[in-house]
Amino acid sequence: MVRYALAIFTSAFLLFGIQPLAGRYALPWYGGTPSVWTACMLFFQAALLAGYAYAHAVASRLRPRTQALLHLGLLTVALVALAARAVWTGSPLTPGEGWRPVNDHFPVLRLMGMLAVTLGLPFFVLSTTGPLLQSWFARARPGRSPYVLYALSNVGSLLSLLGYPFLVEPFVGRSAQAWGWAAGFGLFVVFAVACAGDLIRRTATGEAGPLVQPASEPVGDATPDAPRPGVKRTLLWLGLSMCASVLLLATTNKLSQDVAAGPFLWVMPLAVYLLTFILAFSRESFYARGPYSVALIATLALVSYAQKEGPSLHLGWQVLFHASALFTGAMVCHGELFRARPAPRYLSAFYLWVSVGGVLGGVFVSLVAPAIFNVYWEHPLALGACCVVALAGMMQRPPGEKLTARVQRILRGAMLVMVAVNLMLLVSGAQGRVRFSERNFFGVVQVLEQIPDDPHEHQFTLRHGAITHGWQYVDPVRRRATTSYYSRDSGLGLALAEQRRWRGALGLPTSLRVGMLGLGVGGSAALLEAGDSARFYEINPVIIALARGQGGYFSYLGDSPAKMEVVEGDARISLEQELEHGPTTPFDVLALDVFSSDAIPMHLVTREALELYRKHLAPHGVLALHISNQYLDLVPISLTHAKALGLFATLVVTETKGDTLSSSWVLLSPDKEFSWGPTFKTTAARVRRLSLRGEPDYVWTDERSSVLQAVRRARTLDDLGIDKNDDAPPAQPVARPESP
Repeated sequence: MVRYALAIFTSAFLLFGIQPLAGRYALPWYGGTPSVWTACMLFFQAALLAGYAYAHAVASRLRPRTQALLHLGLLTVALVALAARAVWTGSPLTPGEGWRPVNDHFPVLRLMGMLAVTLGLPFFVLSTTGPLLQSWFARARPGRSPYVLYALSNVGSLLSLLGYPFLVEPFVGRSAQAWGWAAGFGLFVVFAVACAGDLIRRTATGEAGPLVQPASEPVGDATPDAPRPGVKRTLLWLGLSMCASVLLLATTNKLSQDVAAGPFLWVMPLAVYLLTFILAFSRESFYARGPYSVALIATLALVSYAQKEGPSLHLGWQVLFHASALFTGAMVCHGELFRARPAPRYLSAFYLWVSVGGVLGGVFVSLVAPAIFNVYWEHPLALGACCVVALAGMMQRPPGEKLTARVQRILRGAMLVMVAVNLMLLVSGAQGRVRFSERNFFGVVQVLEQIPDDPHEHQFTLRHGAITHGWQYVDPVRRRATTSYYSRDSGLGLALAEQRRWRGALGLPTSLRVGMLGLGVGGSAALLEAGDSARFYEINPVIIALARGQGGYFSYLGDSPAKMEVVEGDARISLEQELEHGPTTPFDVLALDVFSSDAIPMHLVTREALELYRKHLAPHGVLALHISNQYLDLVPISLTHAKALGLFATLVVTETKGDTLSSSWVLLSPDKEFSWGPTFKTTAARVRRLSLRGEPDYVWTDERSSVLQAVRRARTLDDLGIDKNDDAPPAQPVARPESP
């Protein structure tokens, strides 16, 4: 059994280890949004389905020796293809630059095509291992249950997922990960060859037998003459696995849209999901309908509380509440799925249909839900479906049930209905003020009407996910008022004002060329003046249409006296292409404000990204980074980049007051005296000049970065190795030299 255990464990470890790495490669090219992972999961589920279909066809139609020889050939082809790609491109897994999207209106299909070309064949081979080798084991070792190997494969998957964000991502670059994975694939091939050799040997000696049910298997219909599962049971497998799959992907979307799209928040839900598989398929006693129905009631109540509190609830509690609901909901589905399992002779078909259900869940979340829902309705609906599954289980009255047990069962059912309905009402109730809502690959964008009864305060607010991304008053007198994160005292407002002051002091024109990564409602345009020119970079076409006046909600771009230009597409890719096409007019101020909901696309804040931005700056240009975030502390990473680029950093913090929302900006300038000017001495904002002491604890690069490193903790600036440089201003202001 050892060789089978090693092969299945290694394949599962590699199968799930490649998934977050593939997502890391895909994120920078597709806007860094949570939908990237959902699309990746759809590919992985489809490839897994193909692998299970292959295993089912081979195990049910071919002789054992033929199975082994065919699979040995497939293993050889996959290994040779991986080696050839490494020789040809220099990496066994890294996708080529030709896969970068350019004005692609079907990102899901292009992303799946990229994954198919770069890792499709080895992933497919790995996906066949679980069901096929379990089938071989059942033939080679008649009378022994193969289901323990299925649990072992889930253990390998779980260890791989948990190890990635904590032991791999923060310390090992993407290229090294790719080579390490390829070496692991070679080791897996050795184990798989050993299993094939064992099957061939036992077939030749007559030791291998047909697939029969072990006597110890505790299933009522799981006997050697058990009938083939019918349509009703097959549909049950499909429904249960689809429900759990939808809940997994919907929970992942829910968490990652408000923090950051990345392996840290991808693997946690997937690990919880796999844990339910391990528990449910290890022993039937691990799932009891009564206790799990009570747990489902409690966790739905916690999710409802999290829905009501929104982003104000601490990240740790949000993760805990949603993970608990995912665990109980998936455990209900997988527990019922295990109860409905067939005899081992039908296990390859069972795994195939379970995989089909997983793919249907991925299709629903990735393709169907964005087309039919304008918000993330699939999350409460999946939880509601889990309640239906639990209710269906409780309706099966056990023989000899006492009156008190029956009353308890009815009460549990009633409470399940109540918490499910309450969650639905909370989600639907939040839509009462919504005047516009649209969902696409980049998330959910909504326009809310606020205070319509007061003409002075009447306004429209843009919300991306759960976070406000600006608003504008309806009153013509107040339509050009600076609001939200773009007040005169904000970091961006001060940077623009100081650049104008400096240019005026030197007798230069005070008009500025400004770049903005991120558009929102266009509220930053209210800070611009006649003669200025601004170029906005925005990836979401829905945001662009609203900012340009669709629906009549926002008019900042049209009202501004400055010259406006909007570039659609990923900001980093657009800036790279501009440099490739020749010299560009540099920016006096380049601002980075690229949050999707409260999640920041990490590929836009790596060292390589900031090096690119600096190439687009004028000699005394300023880089303004908007780092306001509920969950991540981006000050240390900003100072790390400043030190690496030889820039001086100033932190500007404004508090919520009137039309101003609290915000934190880091201004990076090549001039040490930039923030000592009079502009920063008269502001109501809190201004701190900061620098990093010694070597940084971590650095975000394209090769290596982890959101886990930036999660907020109760630490002082001194704990972070940050020095305040506020106590020693220059004896007299130093005039910066005139720009060439």
